[in-house]
Amino acid sequence: MRMLLRPGIIFHTYTQSSCAVTVCKPLSSLSDNGENHEKPYTFEGNMQIVNEICNVLETSPWGPSAETALSALSFKPQPEFVIGVIRRLKDVNRAIEYFRWYERRTELPHCPESYNSLLLLMARCRNFDALEQILGEMSVAGFGPSVNTCIEMVLSCVKANKLREGFDVVQLMRKFKFRPAFSAYTTLIGAFSAINHSDMMLTLFQQMQELGYEPTVHLFTTLIRGFAKEGRVDSALSLLDEMKSSSLDADIVLYNVCIDSFGKVGKVDMAWKFFHEIEANGLKPDEVTYTSMIGVLCKANRLDEAVEMFEHLEKNRRVPCTYAYNTMIMGYGSAGKFDEAYSLLERQRAKGSIPSVIAYNCILTCLRKMGKVDEALRMFEEMKKDAAANLSTYNILIDMMCRTGKLDYAFKLRDSMQKVGLFPNVRTVNIMVDRLCKSQKLDEACAIFEEMDYKVCTPDEITFCSLIDGLGKVGRVDDAYKIYEKMLDSDCRTNSIVYTSLIRNFFNHGRKEDGHKIYKEMINQNCSPDLQLLNTYMDCMFKAGEPEKGRAMFAEIKSHRFVPDARSYSILIHGLIKAGFANETYELFYSMKEQGCVLDTRAYNIVIDGFCKCGKVNKAYQLLEEMKTKGFEPTVVTYGSVIDGLAKIDRLDEAYMLFEEAKSKRIELNVVIYSSLIDGFGKVGRIDEAYLILEELMQKGLTPNVYTWNSLLDALVKAEEINEALVCFQSMKELKCTPNQVTYGILINGLCKVRKFNKAFVFWQEMQKQGMKPSTISYTTMISGLAKAGNIAEAGALFDRFKANGGVPDSACYNAMIEGLSSGNRATDAFSLFEETRRKGLQIHTKTCVVLLDTLHKNDCLEQAAIVGAVLRETGKARHAARSW
Repeated sequence: MRMLLRPGIIFHTYTQSSCAVTVCKPLSSLSDNGENHEKPYTFEGNMQIVNEICNVLETSPWGPSAETALSALSFKPQPEFVIGVIRRLKDVNRAIEYFRWYERRTELPHCPESYNSLLLLMARCRNFDALEQILGEMSVAGFGPSVNTCIEMVLSCVKANKLREGFDVVQLMRKFKFRPAFSAYTTLIGAFSAINHSDMMLTLFQQMQELGYEPTVHLFTTLIRGFAKEGRVDSALSLLDEMKSSSLDADIVLYNVCIDSFGKVGKVDMAWKFFHEIEANGLKPDEVTYTSMIGVLCKANRLDEAVEMFEHLEKNRRVPCTYAYNTMIMGYGSAGKFDEAYSLLERQRAKGSIPSVIAYNCILTCLRKMGKVDEALRMFEEMKKDAAANLSTYNILIDMMCRTGKLDYAFKLRDSMQKVGLFPNVRTVNIMVDRLCKSQKLDEACAIFEEMDYKVCTPDEITFCSLIDGLGKVGRVDDAYKIYEKMLDSDCRTNSIVYTSLIRNFFNHGRKEDGHKIYKEMINQNCSPDLQLLNTYMDCMFKAGEPEKGRAMFAEIKSHRFVPDARSYSILIHGLIKAGFANETYELFYSMKEQGCVLDTRAYNIVIDGFCKCGKVNKAYQLLEEMKTKGFEPTVVTYGSVIDGLAKIDRLDEAYMLFEEAKSKRIELNVVIYSSLIDGFGKVGRIDEAYLILEELMQKGLTPNVYTWNSLLDALVKAEEINEALVCFQSMKELKCTPNQVTYGILINGLCKVRKFNKAFVFWQEMQKQGMKPSTISYTTMISGLAKAGNIAEAGALFDRFKANGGVPDSACYNAMIEGLSSGNRATDAFSLFEETRRKGLQIHTKTCVVLLDTLHKNDCLEQAAIVGAVLRETGKARHAARSW
């Protein structure tokens, strides 16, 4: 063992040889005085003993019986047996049980090779539950994992796509002051590069530097590619500068990576800079350099420069560069210049190089993107002269047929593959399943899934995801769950995409409890959620009317080591607004900004809507202006929220100015915005302007909805323009807009206000024929109206029906009924209702008392009259006291 000292940290490194020396001296073969009295075991003997031990461990559950069986074996436990057994076992837990049994039996420590064998078994089984404990024991014993063991542990995580777990393995080694192997770091960095996790790459790279590892050009190349792919150009350039300052010379591979990576994120000028640097640094551009540069220029629509580069490459070449031809053909195809692409094929052929299937696939790919089905089929037939179609060719064509709805032809192409010795692969299946699901041909998609020959082609994560999502979206959530169960039984690992789909679709189809169960199941399956899943789950909870659970999920995002993004905050704010907590928008908005979230148009719209709904219209107006200055164009939703907010607080001139601004920007305004203005103008009595807005709405080809008509009707009723309101109501019906409960309530209230009680009752009956349930206000208005009109029988019947249906009459309703009964000379009934009103604690009007008192006197009900008189006097005293106060 040797110690590598760093300031404040002691790291241990070990070699395999030190382990081998320990193993060479079997502890159980030594007597107390150190002399060897036993004949050493032969290789064949060792193998036989290992087989016997494994037979005991694999055929019976661990327990006293297994320990007894091991103890009964006719040999003494020795380290090489432990090593051999652990290498043979496939169960980590069983290996650890045997590991501990050996310790108890011999009362001797394990050698380094035994520990390394156990760690390698953990790597093979991808079960690191006991890793921390084992590493702790090794640290106390004074030795650590070998270089090979460290690499294998990390590699097993990478192969299983459990990169976070691999990262944790490295961090655990560092915790116990072990030095992770150089290759373990580079393997993990390469894996994180492939999935665009540049921050994790940088962390690992910095740890390597702390440990004194010297980075290579290859490592810098991997890091620069990773950062450039994510668009983090400044970080990539910093790494490049760091490499140069380390006296490392860039090679052609690094330059090619820089050209390709920076070019793909749109930094074409930077790609050109690297291209020119190559020769300046004494290197020579190769075919990859030219091909990468041509591809970058084609993607940036700088076709003329790409052609010039291509011609420069082809100059003085006897044999055409196939890759360059393919890239240039793809460039012409992407630009829609198919004649030039076909000419290049002929040119390649004329130079003695037969175009490959890749060249034809490039053209077919471009034709697919542009939906040129007939031309693609013609090209497919033509390519048969030069090259045999491969699986990619058929997949491109099948995808095209599915996208354009020619599913029958897609099936024919699939069946024709077998005639040329090809068999559909999982990509073929995925294309067909995905397209059939999107076309809502779920039975056909399921049939393809069920017909898969697992010996030839097994479904992958994409197959399962497409089918689960497709079935769930159309409400077949139980079928989707069955497919999910099949995924669990297969070799495919579940992922956050599958769980996101299941949660969303269960919630969308009214089964929120099942949605919650899916989330719990995901946790039990040790599947880590991503931010998109957590955002979706939070959104579902808010939409299902569970705002407190939605809040809790927002807090849980941080516990999963994620930073809430703009979408997280948007969902939270929107959900709280819908739940009636719009007043929290202000605080959340500033938390969002402090966290550095970059607001997009959707986020701005949600926050602006929240400010408007909680009355902070000025703040919403400011955000609208901020949105413009930051380059985000306000949408119809943005203008709609602010216009509605201004209209509700009677700032109608400002609302109308915004309305005109939106029109000047050619934004297609919707019925909601027009209705907001009609409602606003109507409420302040500016009915002529409300009519003008309605007229403009209809001239635009829009159809007023029931809210639009109700706004106008309400304005007319408040202005006591009841005849105009009735004409408006007739127009509403003629335009096929069905009145709702609110519509009838407005008309009934308006007619009763102008004492047209019988006409109001006609509308009341019409509303009930339409199957609508009148509101409390409608009941009260109608009862009061009938009572005032002297229709006591109808008013009484309506009053009783209202109470029987669970309605709670208010003070106005009781007073109207008492007055009506009194006017109809039904003194006893009127007094009974008077007493009921008092018991309920409702206010009795002075006028009601006077009318009732008069009726009671006329009917010689003197005792009851005395009670009413006393109430009347008390009411008078209370009013007098209130005035005096």
